[in-house]
Amino acid sequence: MTSAVVLEHPGLLPGSLGAAAPRQQRRTARDWLVDSFCFLVSLGWVILATFDAASPSPALAEQLPYDWMIVGEALLGLVCTLALWFRRRWPLGLALVTLPLAMFSVTSVAAVLIIYFTVVVHRRAAVALAVTAAGLFTNLFFALLRPEPGNPYWVSTVWGMVITLLVLAWGLFVRARRQLVLSLRERAERAEAEQQLRVAQARQLERTRIAREMHDVLAHRISLLSLHAGALEFRPDAPASEVARAAGVIRDSAHAALQDLREVIGVLRAEVLLPEDPERPQPTLGDLPALVAESRTAGIRVDLRDQVSAPDRLPVAVGRSVYRIVQEGLTNARKHASGAAVTVGLSGAPGDGLSVEIRNRWPVGESTGVPIPGTGTGLVGIAERVNLAGGRLEHGRDEHGDFRLAAWLPWPAP
Repeated sequence: MTSAVVLEHPGLLPGSLGAAAPRQQRRTARDWLVDSFCFLVSLGWVILATFDAASPSPALAEQLPYDWMIVGEALLGLVCTLALWFRRRWPLGLALVTLPLAMFSVTSVAAVLIIYFTVVVHRRAAVALAVTAAGLFTNLFFALLRPEPGNPYWVSTVWGMVITLLVLAWGLFVRARRQLVLSLRERAERAEAEQQLRVAQARQLERTRIAREMHDVLAHRISLLSLHAGALEFRPDAPASEVARAAGVIRDSAHAALQDLREVIGVLRAEVLLPEDPERPQPTLGDLPALVAESRTAGIRVDLRDQVSAPDRLPVAVGRSVYRIVQEGLTNARKHASGAAVTVGLSGAPGDGLSVEIRNRWPVGESTGVPIPGTGTGLVGIAERVNLAGGRLEHGRDEHGDFRLAAWLPWPAP
């Protein structure tokens, strides 16, 4: 009976003093299992306490002198036990209703403790502490109204306080653990969302990078095509062999330009660009001679001066940047200085960096052909590329009046 008296006190847990109850969700299989267990425990306690109250004990006969009191006590316990099925929806309300029972009812002790525990778990700590204080106060009356035979008043009261505080500590522990699990789950979901965002950003950056690469290639090919077409227009009486050769170059350049354009459109339209998707081989420093030869075929006088030491040790990214810089320089020369000789100079060594310079005479007079259209962003893209690589870029007329495009790229020593 002493333990029963002590348990009763927790009933005051009436709970969540002001926290709004969360929107009720449908019970899960685990919820049904836990609620059924709590119901059976409370029902078992009601049966045990009822049989104990009905036993021929002089002390109990003094507390419950009439049979209807025993029946009423059992009914109170059964009502509280049935109320456990609604504790998830109205924990605070049930706690407030059952609080007065903590002063005299033994059969409702188990149900009151369970409701109190629910309030502690699902309400703020301040609310739980307020309910605990009310429960401790109620426990003072329980020891007076239902004294336990053989135990003084203060012993029963202290036991009630201890059990109440134990339930409070257990509830706070469960609440903290659930919050920790929820926090870890939210962190995991946030990390997954951030990872997906990083993947999406990486894909977008990759699409942008490929589109920028294809812009350089496409501008180069279109300028070649325009140059040959202009030559045919300017020399309609050229020998048949030259016309056929120029037409073949135009056809090949147009075909390559269409292929490049198809790739650009495919990249920009792609919803997903997987890292393992195959990518066309990127040019390196070793592809410069072919680029220069292509320009010479188009009728551009190009002088390549390669003074790079240990080119096989040049990083691939640096070699690709050099290729794009030279490609842009030759494209600009064809657009703005048609017929001018172009000098391409390369020099550098590991640890000293790599310098590239494209120089051509400034055009004199009006252009005789139709100007080659362009976006005007080629040098902007090259400047961005060089800046990202940690290098320097210069372009404009020098002291001799020539147009000069020069860049320096870092080449770390091995």
